[in-house]
Formats: sequence, structure tokens, C-alpha cells
Amino acid sequence: MNNTIIYKGYIGSVEFSETDRVFHGKVQGIRSLVSYEGSNADELINDFHEAVDDYLDMCQMHGITPEVAFKGCFSVRLRDDLHKRAAIYAINHGQSLNRFVEDAVADRLTAVGC
Repeated sequence: MNNTIIYKGYIGSVEFSETDRVFHGKVQGIRSLVSYEGSNADELINDFHEAVDDYLDMCQMHGITPEVAFKGCFSVRLRDDLHKRAAIYAINHGQSLNRFVEDAVADRLTAVGC
């Protein structure tokens, strides 16, 4: 089961409230709160699309550049020993620490089929 939906490059979560008997979610990876809901999958997807379109229209109306999720930059905290080992590995293999982490993430995602 996939717990995300995608529209115009925005990724939305998919959750279910048993109490309210409604599907709901919010756009991931941006600071602005863009949420949506529906009583079934079609309603959820339609409301997600409308929420993204409304967000983009609001940004345009106010002259604001819409936030873009997942711009390729994030901070990672590692235990000191892992940081040191990764840095030494990268140096010994003639690559930057950034490249090492990028390759490691790509290898892991390939291994799990993503």
C-alpha cells in the first residue's frame, strides 16, 4: 500500500481517521500547511489536487514564490564515529562526503526496490 500521492511535483500524505471515518493528509516537505480530506479515495485525490491548485493560485495572487519540496539539500546528524568513518572512506576513494552519502542512499533505495 502506498501512503503518498503526487500532483504537480507535490507529495501528499494519506492517512485515515477511524473516529471521523475520513481520509486526510497534508503536503509534505514544505512549511506551508496545505491539507485535504475525503470520505473515499476519489474524494481525497480530488481535494488534494484542489488544495495544491489553491496553494499555487494563492502564491501567484500574492506574488509569492511557491515552496518547492525536496530541493536536494538536507542535514543529517550522525554519531561521531559514523561521521568519521564515512569521511575517511570518502577521502580514501577520492570523493566528497556528500557524494558518498548520495551513493549510499541511492544504493539502499535500489536494494529495497524504490
